Amino acid sequence: FYLTTSNMRLNNPLLLTILLSTTTNVHPFTLTMGTGNTFGRTFRISTWGESHGGGVGVTLDGCPPRLPLTRDEIQVDLDRRRPGQSRITTPRNEADSVEILSGITPDDRTTGTPIAMLVRNKDQRSSDYLDNDMKVAYRPSHADATYDAKYGVRAVAGGGRSSARETIGRVAAGAVARKILSLYNGIEVLAYVSKVQDIGSNVNDDTFTMADVDANIVRCPDEAAAELMLARIDEIRKTGNSIGGVVTCVARNVPAGWGSPVFDKLEADLAKACMSIPAAKGFESGDGFEGTLLSGKDHNDEFYIDPVTGATRTRTNRSGGIQGGISNGENIVIHVAFKPTSTIGQAQ
Repeated sequence: FYLTTSNMRLNNPLLLTILLSTTTNVHPFTLTMGTGNTFGRTFRISTWGESHGGGVGVTLDGCPPRLPLTRDEIQVDLDRRRPGQSRITTPRNEADSVEILSGITPDDRTTGTPIAMLVRNKDQRSSDYLDNDMKVAYRPSHADATYDAKYGVRAVAGGGRSSARETIGRVAAGAVARKILSLYNGIEVLAYVSKVQDIGSNVNDDTFTMADVDANIVRCPDEAAAELMLARIDEIRKTGNSIGGVVTCVARNVPAGWGSPVFDKLEADLAKACMSIPAAKGFESGDGFEGTLLSGKDHNDEFYIDPVTGATRTRTNRSGGIQGGISNGENIVIHVAFKPTSTIGQAQ
């Protein structure tokens, strides 16, 4: 940064500060950039919009051209995410209908240029936040105080960028990624609720399907566990309180060799993506923290050669499909812990 006059150039930071502070109508200022809205490199997404703004969306860069892609394919995943579907989700009533603004031809082919997708907000009730003391009081365990500390301003209504509606952009972009991965190697990515508070589940990560996940409103393929989870959620919900849980994600048919050593390990990238989801507080790859209870011999995944394909396989998958930060060809299995919802129906 330089200040230039007709006869001198100044680049001394201290001198610049003194000049700015003593010049009429000029004051030192702090510039805090609102970065951190982009994830990925080759396949890169940037989400935007606020919970109570005009809408939320995503700009996706790096999608290959000539990929068959329809709006309906994206809408399927947005419909699974949509609020107001059951008594245990947020009651906000949104259609979450996606509009594709760019990057798709009239005959539903990608052009290779950025794909912009928008979902307009319809049911934002800002008065619920503005007609009470939320304008002047920070909500416990929300992002109100930290946004104020960083930016000096915050979106009182709905929490702005910290709202879970930000994930709409991720889901829309994820639908495109799902299509690419499926065409590339038959890769299938599924997730389910594996734990609610202390109630766990017993799910075969090799065989469960999306239909199994969507068979109940808890979205746990273990029906017996799902009933117990729902009963616990209802019990807590009726008191105006909330509880947390764990989501398990499984990626099948991922070839060996994805990921890079040290800072670009596959599990490191997955951890960053998952831990940026609102309310995420913990991440595990494979056995995760449970692995600390085992000895090395018990935890090691023994290798063998698949007699049909000739591929190197492991008899167990305690590593969660990743070793040395690189995929080994087994199912990739990760777990993400979510804290209890901060918005509750009790005074605090």
